This record gives sequence, C-alpha cells and structure tokens, in this order.
Amino acid sequence: MLLPQLLEAWNCQVLRPPQALTIPRNNAHFFKGFLDDQFTELKKLQDECSPDFVAEVVSLFFEDCEKLISNMARALDQSAGNVDFNLVGSSIHQLKGSSSSVGAKRVKGLCVIFKECCDSQNYEACVRCLQQVDIEYKSLKAKLQDLFSLEQQIVQAGGIIPQVDI
Repeated sequence: MLLPQLLEAWNCQVLRPPQALTIPRNNAHFFKGFLDDQFTELKKLQDECSPDFVAEVVSLFFEDCEKLISNMARALDQSAGNVDFNLVGSSIHQLKGSSSSVGAKRVKGLCVIFKECCDSQNYEACVRCLQQVDIEYKSLKAKLQDLFSLEQQIVQAGGIIPQVDI
C-alpha cells in the first residue's frame, strides 16, 4: 500500500506546522479484539536504541506460528495413520505461550479452545480449530505488517509515532 492509502485507511492526518505525520490515538479500533495489553507493554520496550524491537519480536512470533501450525497440520493428517494428539497439544501449548507474550489475544483464545478439543481427542473439532487459528494468525499478521509499514513510512517522512494503547 502506498503512504496516502495507508494514511487514509488509518485515518491519519498531515499536521502543519510543524510538518509531521502522526497516527491518531483513536485508531485502536483497527486492532480491537486482535491484541491485548501485552502488545502495548511490548511497544513500551521499544526506544531509539532499538527502533525495530517490536517488529523483530513480532516477526519471530510469526515464524514460530508458521512452524507450529505446520507441525499441527502434519500431526492431524489422518492419511499418515493415527493422529498424534500429544504433539498437537504440545504445539498448541507453545503457540498459546507465544501468542500471550506478544498480546495476540484472538490466537491465544483459540488455543485455549483448541487445547480442550485436543485433550478430548476430538479430531473434527481440532481440524476446525486449526483452520481458525490459521485464519486469525494470517489476519493479525496482515494488520501488523500494515502497521509496521505505515510507521516506517511516517518516520521516514519525518513524522513521529505516539504511544497508542491497544
């Protein structure tokens, strides 16, 4: 997305003078339900010495998600024989922990339900939960990639990124 489109999508404005681009504080609705306060706490750890800290942590989270989702899909593949519910449960536990550490509220919530389905060895429910986790993960990833891209463009244009509570 180009900067003008992102600014419009985020309801951002150009302020004059001084000429600075800023993200309005009321755009938390964009992430409503996707993120919790842990993401805000993570953002507070970012400073001038580590301006890409949050993007780097979230990038590692997304890499972890992809691996765990792939592992769970393989473990739930019935064509290979028996379903390995222990491996699925272990992967769910890891994903829930990772989601919690970055504030991925919806993914974490789905992991709770997914774990219950896995503990009861409900194959059909596990497959549905895995599909939903994958959808939520991809949706969050797209939203955060847009946010990080927008923030990067704003900083490159000489703007500031205020602390926004999610």
